[in-house]
Amino acid sequence: MAFEKMEVQAFLDELASNSPAPGGGSVAALAGSLAAGLVSMVCHLTIGKEKYKDNWAVMEGIVTKSEDLRAKCVDLMNKDTESFNLFMAAIKMPKDTDEQKTARKNAMADASKAATEVPLRTLETCSIISGLALTAGKHGNPNAISDAGSAALLAEAAGKAAAYNVRVNLPGVKDEAFANECKSRMRKALDVIASNSRDANDLLDHQLSL
Repeated sequence: MAFEKMEVQAFLDELASNSPAPGGGSVAALAGSLAAGLVSMVCHLTIGKEKYKDNWAVMEGIVTKSEDLRAKCVDLMNKDTESFNLFMAAIKMPKDTDEQKTARKNAMADASKAATEVPLRTLETCSIISGLALTAGKHGNPNAISDAGSAALLAEAAGKAAAYNVRVNLPGVKDEAFANECKSRMRKALDVIASNSRDANDLLDHQLSL
């Protein structure tokens, strides 16, 4: 069953069980979808309110993107567990003959690449969401500034969690060019998130100063 079709309690129980999946990668994607949902909420609390009419166009553009990214994160939440199951299936392949050993080795290599690519996509998606959260905080309904800040914070945490999953799977990747590309993409996305996080934190400190 797709995770988004599960009741919240059932998902939490499955997460807390001794089953290794869903794990950190799927939870990172879930957190990313929650961050995107908060961005959309800020947009919807701004669009249509005459007081913020000058910002409607900006927020309409943001909500279109945030809703697309929310759906993308939900898909990645499922794909992360699927990629883990694919790797486990490769490990369990027979290895009695040289042919079987070669087939198993190739399957594990392919599965390692998939297990690295999925959380990397989650990380990159969260980097975009963090930017949307920052823009929503700047141009959205100021009464929802804490929601925009929460979106930025969730996107940062989700992105970092996804990066952990990239790093833990990279050692199993034997394709050096692919591994180097993944490392470069990971560093770039983390840099974007760090920058957006600093700006969002400064914005929140200014808006919510006591």
